[in-house]
Amino acid sequence: LPLLLKATLLRLASGSYHPFYNGFYYNHIMNDNDDGQDKVDYFNGARLVVETSKDPVYSYNGANVTLPCHYHFEPHLGPKRKIRIKWSKLRDDYTKEQDVLVAIGKTYMAFGDFKGRAHIRRASQHEASLVISDVRLKDDGKYRCEVIDGLEDESDVVDLRLQGIVFPYQPPRGQYRLNFHEAEQVCQDQGAILANFNQLFQAWSEGLDWCNAGWLADGTVQYPIRLPRKPCGGVHLAPGIRSYGPRHRHLHRFDAFCFSSALKGEVFYLDRLAGLTLEEAKQSCQDAGAEIARVGQLYSAWKFLGLDRCNAGWLADGSVRYPIVTPRANCGPAEPGVRSFGFPSKGRFGVFCYRER
Repeated sequence: LPLLLKATLLRLASGSYHPFYNGFYYNHIMNDNDDGQDKVDYFNGARLVVETSKDPVYSYNGANVTLPCHYHFEPHLGPKRKIRIKWSKLRDDYTKEQDVLVAIGKTYMAFGDFKGRAHIRRASQHEASLVISDVRLKDDGKYRCEVIDGLEDESDVVDLRLQGIVFPYQPPRGQYRLNFHEAEQVCQDQGAILANFNQLFQAWSEGLDWCNAGWLADGTVQYPIRLPRKPCGGVHLAPGIRSYGPRHRHLHRFDAFCFSSALKGEVFYLDRLAGLTLEEAKQSCQDAGAEIARVGQLYSAWKFLGLDRCNAGWLADGSVRYPIVTPRANCGPAEPGVRSFGFPSKGRFGVFCYRER
């Protein structure tokens, strides 16, 4: 036999070769008896079936959510078995997974940002549902529920979507000044994250029309057009999401599309008769037991709390904006939205403050 084949057979015969790997090996660490001895698993003749929700599961920032997952055997197996369960979060391109949690029996371990926030719900014998508490913006995405019985391994995917709002963002220094990493940072600074394509598409379907290209979370650059026009790809193209495709994350510069979800607190407006400078605005919010609101918080309050104010106010990034739910005279265009005065270098306005509940 060829030398390589002989070496492979020797490894198999030695018992030290692990024939399958999906995040952890089936060795003495994982055996049911925990007696320090390797255990040989054989197929049991029953088919393992794993099922999750076919519809997306919707949640929002700060909430608790359950991602359903159940499994069974065909035909049914009588004795209770010790099953391994693994939850992973998928990237949009499915090229890499983020470990969320692994569980064996009643023992489980959560990883990374999910430590202290994730556990398995066992309301029934064959349940493997994942419970995530204090949902965060970056929890949005697809999750794989993987069930392992010996050498049998089946999985299914469930989609967690956060209810939120996408808003385009330009920094004070002007249009197309952000590389990918700077775009990530400015969104975080505004209480948001870079939007993904699904979130941008949802915003487009709800009416977002924006002719400036911006970064998305996957490193692509795109923009949503409802009304085709010459400067925005041409009048003969159908409405939709225009894409520049992936761009160099360090060298290329565009705007950003940020995503923010529902708020844990409230946004409120303060003013003085003579108005406020930006520094006075920040201090006024602190005096009220709050902080000056960020752009993402104002958009969220407008969308989810119905904040409607026809008075311009400072925000934390030095911009001046105001939210309109019910368009009316002297309050800007005929459509609802968050109006912007840009980044005035001087002037006196009110201020939007944010306070946790």
